[in-house]
Amino acid sequence: MTIDPEIRASASTNPLAPEPPKSGGVMRSSAIFSGLTLISRFVGFARDIAINAVLGASVGPAADAYNTALSFPNLFRRIFAEGAFAAAFVPAYAKKLRLDGEAAADKVATDAIAMIAVSTLILTLAAQLAMPWLMAVINIGFLDDPVRYNLAVILTQITMPYLPCMAIAALLSGVLNARGRFIVSGAYPILMNVIMLIAVLTSRGGPEAAAYAVSWGVLISGVAQAGLCFWAVRKVGANIRFRMPRLSPEVKAIIITAVPAVIGNSATQINVFLSGNLASFVEGGRSWLATADRLYQLPLGLVGVAIGIALLPKLSSAIAAEDRAQQQASMDEALVLAMALTLPAATAILAMPYFLIDGLFTRGAFLEVDALNTAQILFQFGWGVPAFILIRILAPAFFARQDTKSPMKYALVAVAVNAVLALSLFLMGAGVQGIAAATSAAAWVNAGLLALTLWRRDHYRPAATAIRRMARILVASLVMGAMLVVAASSRAMIEVPIDGLLGRGGKEIALIGVTGVGGLVYLILLFVTRAVTIGEVKGLIRRERKA
Repeated sequence: MTIDPEIRASASTNPLAPEPPKSGGVMRSSAIFSGLTLISRFVGFARDIAINAVLGASVGPAADAYNTALSFPNLFRRIFAEGAFAAAFVPAYAKKLRLDGEAAADKVATDAIAMIAVSTLILTLAAQLAMPWLMAVINIGFLDDPVRYNLAVILTQITMPYLPCMAIAALLSGVLNARGRFIVSGAYPILMNVIMLIAVLTSRGGPEAAAYAVSWGVLISGVAQAGLCFWAVRKVGANIRFRMPRLSPEVKAIIITAVPAVIGNSATQINVFLSGNLASFVEGGRSWLATADRLYQLPLGLVGVAIGIALLPKLSSAIAAEDRAQQQASMDEALVLAMALTLPAATAILAMPYFLIDGLFTRGAFLEVDALNTAQILFQFGWGVPAFILIRILAPAFFARQDTKSPMKYALVAVAVNAVLALSLFLMGAGVQGIAAATSAAAWVNAGLLALTLWRRDHYRPAATAIRRMARILVASLVMGAMLVVAASSRAMIEVPIDGLLGRGGKEIALIGVTGVGGLVYLILLFVTRAVTIGEVKGLIRRERKA
């Protein structure tokens, strides 16, 4: 999996957090985050297109080595930095800010940042020194290819210092969010994509030189992101300094709160570790897996931001106030909105995976065989997309009730399911696409356990109205999907006249046209089926203007 800065958004808007200071309304904050995340994703696609074109996937060792270097620090970042520690830090800082004022809150932030900075720095140095031995564990398949193995070791040593930089940036971003400042914390992930894009476009000397360039780009972007966030917190008046760590009572409480999340996130990263290790036995496997991962992660990033910023804090407040009606309304609203955004994306992935991959990535050193294998993997990820989103909706219903153990247990169950299925399918000959299928199956198991527990405890059961609206959304998505299947099967007929008019570039223009028409058809069907009404859109706009 790639380093994905947007995941920071869900961590820094943990539903346990007290409501942050208002800055133009929650919907406005959501629009800011979603808009900046969308920009970051588009720049990220441009980066990935350029990198894939230069490095390829199966033509040499550079691509697999680069994707290893990208994924390894990301594994630890999700466990310690953004996923767990930041999720515990943000509520503590926001509460301190509200109850005791800025000076006391900034003191907590200073201690917390010092602790996470020193901890991740020690981890980084240890990993760099042990990297030759670690690489033999995390990529067993590389041992048969000394060139790929040695290149992966060096590139990962270069990228590892990104971890402490990203950890610092994540906590500083949480400070900004708690103070009602969202622009910089939403925009700083764009820096990484821009810097890496510049690095690959200016590199000279072939795939291996480009792999070195983008790996150094990762490190430079980490320093730039941390620097930007530090400038921003000082700009808003936060008195946060860098000093030696001190285990204050507040930091101890944050660590204790973070432990269940660390265990849960560690469980998830075990799946990432296993998937990458199995893929390392196939030349180009890690690159195919990473490319498919980037594409299916797009709806996850955008929907996660929209829900985390705009909707889920309402649930936390409603539970604190014991307002059952608002709890129901918040969950229903989150579920319907998530499915309205997710189901069409999942349907498009299932309907035309090769059309998507070939149109986006097949050029330069990224060959047709790479597109075919990546499309098969993407298809298997596609049917798991709704489950990934459901987990993001349902888990906060536990967190808001201060139950972090249940999601942790279900994550561990999902790890076991994923491990058994991935290993079995891979050994049975399913290859890397079997790894993706296991990931999707495990996500559905996790989502199912969360939903069943909420139902049994009578914490949440979707209202009949929400179920009817989701059924209409499903119908609209299926109709759109049928249209996309027809378009994908008639792709040659679509591209020929475009090539005749414009020359090369027919597949890219055809992809843009088909996805654009498909999206328009879906929007029309939403209104026709009354899954969404004009009155609701007008009401949303009025609420935003009032905010």
